[in-house]
Amino acid sequence: MAALSITAASVKQGAGAQVQSGLAGASITAGQVVFRDGTSGKYVLSDADGTGLKTVAGIALNAAADGQPLSVQTGGEITIGGTLTPGSAYYLHPTAGAMGLIAEVEAGDDVILIGLAKSATVLMLRITDPDVTI
Repeated sequence: MAALSITAASVKQGAGAQVQSGLAGASITAGQVVFRDGTSGKYVLSDADGTGLKTVAGIALNAAADGQPLSVQTGGEITIGGTLTPGSAYYLHPTAGAMGLIAEVEAGDDVILIGLAKSATVLMLRITDPDVTI
């Protein structure tokens, strides 16, 4: 199945947004799922099946190239720029930087909850990593 399709220009922080700042460690687009690399200290794309990439800090709020400033939302409501299914849970996807429904998480992937859809456009970030691999 395909990852959630996100329109980067429509990604916006919402009510109760918790935001961190840092530097991008790769080319990142608004709406992509990222984490802070422990070696470089820069944000890179999370990946449910990527060795060393199976962790999540939040969602990028802006586009940035390697070394450029990046704002990352870690909690609260976010207008995600994609069409969500209200009430559904969204997880880290096996495509780098993407999220999707649990049905898209495959054998060998880590199950990391990104958040719950409050509406067709708003996601409540509730990042939860139970340290479980399918």
